[in-house]
Amino acid sequence: EGLKQCLSEFKQQQLAWVERLDVTSGQVADPVSQSASNKDAVDPENDFQREMSFYRQAQAAVLEALPKLRKLQVPTRRPDDYFAEMAKSDQQMQKIRQKLKSKQEAMERSEKAKQLRAMRKYGKKVQTEILQRRQKEKKNMLNAVKKYQKGLSDKLDFLDEEQTSSQGNKKGSASQRIKKGPNAKRRYKNQKFGFGGKKKGSKWNTKESFNDVSSFRAKVAHNKGPGKAGKGGKKALNKRPGKRARQKMKSRAR
Repeated sequence: EGLKQCLSEFKQQQLAWVERLDVTSGQVADPVSQSASNKDAVDPENDFQREMSFYRQAQAAVLEALPKLRKLQVPTRRPDDYFAEMAKSDQQMQKIRQKLKSKQEAMERSEKAKQLRAMRKYGKKVQTEILQRRQKEKKNMLNAVKKYQKGLSDKLDFLDEEQTSSQGNKKGSASQRIKKGPNAKRRYKNQKFGFGGKKKGSKWNTKESFNDVSSFRAKVAHNKGPGKAGKGGKKALNKRPGKRARQKMKSRAR
């Protein structure tokens, strides 16, 4: 009853159409299927057909209203410099922007933490592989030494491999030392006292000196030279070397 009363009041006011902008149109036939415009053409239970019927009816109403608006010189297009305020305030949009920014930063931190964990895991894996390889090399070398000591093998290739690996590890530091050079104190001492040559190990045998027997003298080696008999004769020949001398001989034999 209230709606009918309001409708009668609107009719009594006799407003112009431009103030009402009401367009009444009936059901519009589907141009594709060319179906008849009756109530049985659209199934109300079919959502798609019902929405398409509303769409076609609204489109027909717009096509009917546009010529009337142009005739009354009412603009129907939005101007290029049209400005409309947003439904949400600037404070609310600022809160949303801050929330999105914090969410993005949290995602970036999470990705960075994942990358760090992956790098640490990879570093631990590489470190474990290096330790396992070193242990394996050490085990192989010890087995080779045991075989050599027991006489099962006469090859000393493991010593060359060990020396090569140690030289490879010290190559970088040695090159750095060569490039850096001695410090000021060392240079002053070298200038004052000189280098003096190599002292330690200067009397050690080498492969060439061991094979060189040109300076060997049997009489001198066996105490048969002149003047040896008068200083002790046979007793000097049978003299046992001291304890330290025997230890040195044992260590050289090893």
